[in-house]
Amino acid sequence: MAQEPEEDFEGDGEPEFEAPSGGGKKKLLLFVALPLLLVIGGGAVAYFTGLADPIVAMITGKKPADMSADAGDAGKDKGDAGKDAGKDAGKKKDKDAKGGEAGKPGAAGDANAAVFYDLPEMLVNINTAGHKRSFLKLRVSLELVNEADINTVENVLPRIVDSFQVYLRELRLEDLQGAAGMYRLRAELLMRVNAAVNPAQVKDVLFKEMIVQ
Repeated sequence: MAQEPEEDFEGDGEPEFEAPSGGGKKKLLLFVALPLLLVIGGGAVAYFTGLADPIVAMITGKKPADMSADAGDAGKDKGDAGKDAGKDAGKKKDKDAKGGEAGKPGAAGDANAAVFYDLPEMLVNINTAGHKRSFLKLRVSLELVNEADINTVENVLPRIVDSFQVYLRELRLEDLQGAAGMYRLRAELLMRVNAAVNPAQVKDVLFKEMIVQ
């Protein structure tokens, strides 16, 4: 009786399988990565186009209209902030162009600011040619070129008052009548005060009060 051939199994008897080739691995990665990329890309498109608003509203509890309003308010706030920043920059630029705030040293217009100095009140007799005695009450203010001239005026103040009174005592009532009389009086006082304060300069003599009684 013939013997059946014995089957030869190597190892522990388990069948052997070959590892998948390199092409199989690439296909497996594509099957996993491609759907994931499609999901991510579709979600991004839905979010930016507003298609995902109902889903986001279900999660957050807000309505799509409320979400749009919140986004609009945020954009409006940014726009307002930009406008305010632009206005502040414009104001600062205008301030710098004018030389700073008014009242501070170096500010524009300070160089042309008027300087005034009030002389003491003067009461003198005027010439009436033998008629009833009359008095002239006069208060004037000197307009100076700059504040430094105030010290000069104060140093020669007695001389200024004396020069004014000598001239005023020679006036007659007719000399003080009308606009022409006032103009001549102003010009005469200005000439006399400039002679007294030289080398300083007085720009004008302003009448604050003038009463004849």
